[in-house]
Amino acid sequence: MKYLPLTDNERKEMLESLGVSDIKELFSDIPQSKSYYSLDELPPALPEERLIDVFKKYAVKNKYQEYLAFLGGGAYNHFVPEVVNALSGKGELLTPYTPYQPEVSQGSLQAMFEYQTMMTMLTGLDVSNSSLYDGGTAAAEGVLLAVRKSKKNKILVAGSLHPEYIEIINTYIQNLGIEAQIVGFDKETGKLDLDELTEKLSGDVAGCIFQSPNFLGVVEETKEISEIIHSEKGYSIQVIAEAMSLAMLTPPGECGVDIAVGEAQSFGLPLGFGGPYLGFMVVKKDFIRQMPGRLVGQTVDQKGRRGYVLTLSTREQHIKREKATSNICTNQAWCAMRAGIYLATMGKKGLRDISKANHLGAAYFVKEVEKFDHVAVKYKKNFYNEVVLQITNMPVDDFLGKLEGKGILCGIPLHWFYKEFENCILVNFTELHKKEDIDKLVKVIGELK
Repeated sequence: MKYLPLTDNERKEMLESLGVSDIKELFSDIPQSKSYYSLDELPPALPEERLIDVFKKYAVKNKYQEYLAFLGGGAYNHFVPEVVNALSGKGELLTPYTPYQPEVSQGSLQAMFEYQTMMTMLTGLDVSNSSLYDGGTAAAEGVLLAVRKSKKNKILVAGSLHPEYIEIINTYIQNLGIEAQIVGFDKETGKLDLDELTEKLSGDVAGCIFQSPNFLGVVEETKEISEIIHSEKGYSIQVIAEAMSLAMLTPPGECGVDIAVGEAQSFGLPLGFGGPYLGFMVVKKDFIRQMPGRLVGQTVDQKGRRGYVLTLSTREQHIKREKATSNICTNQAWCAMRAGIYLATMGKKGLRDISKANHLGAAYFVKEVEKFDHVAVKYKKNFYNEVVLQITNMPVDDFLGKLEGKGILCGIPLHWFYKEFENCILVNFTELHKKEDIDKLVKVIGELK
């Protein structure tokens, strides 16, 4: 489909119908000093073939492929099979909007239904919606769900939850009369402080939201955390920022988790400067009526043939109106469909093999860097595919700068988020990191004594 700009005559007709003489009048409420900028420096228009040549010259300046990246922290570089791109790029799947009319939307609805089914299998919980926006907003929706279901306005938030997710949660609840309290984590183990959790829990707490593997890469004692939360009639909310871990670790549902939310970007979505990503929510069946977003269900028509419909859709524009459980106006249906294609392509064994490779890459790195005195892995146990690396012989920014000069993006400096981790970086490993890649990282680190 081609998207062509309006002609000058068409713009003129539109302005006349609006009763304004100039497009700038449409934005008169914006201060003039901030609304328009001089375009005098722009070069004149070029013929198409010359314009393509200009962009080719810009493209050769892009040197990102020269870098070996070990970045993570909520965005993970995994292999995406070409079948995912090929199928999700088909016009009938790429362009559909909300499937209000099931009789003409069976393909989209079935894709959503299959995605939901696979997410329930991975998490061990009962019901998945057909996606949310991203991991951060999914975490906030998990908090709101626990508050609605419990009718309590206090929530506990793990300090080891992704710091940006915590900011999003605070933004969501700041005007809703919901009180959030941070539960710290043990700096020696990287795990949630269970004594502090027990101390802060009370009968007026809706629940606790925590991440596992947490932002420091440490796998939490999810079952024990859930039992503590349930002892005070609260709800256990687990965030999974690295969805690939679901194929290796004990599912949230088997650990007593009530609400699992997180980011499914690892399932068939490439890194893209912040998005589009894919938030997910999977819950116990008792929460189904309070879930945000959409639920696709399977049914039969008058002739007994299998079909798919929107079973539940809770946005304001639908029948719930002011009683809607969320102000989410759409979802990430296309991204969810890509995730479904990816999961179906990989299958159980393939997904498990990839997940295992992620962990083994991190484990190999931990073993190899033990021979150095100027760096140390802070948490050598209970990690999945991210580890905290302490630097003892120079400032972290200098360390990262020297690695970047060697073509390696080693990790995320944790002083961005925690003052007490000013000499630490978060290093990530996926199946795309070959043994020789990790060996190169270790070798260069060893040269920085």
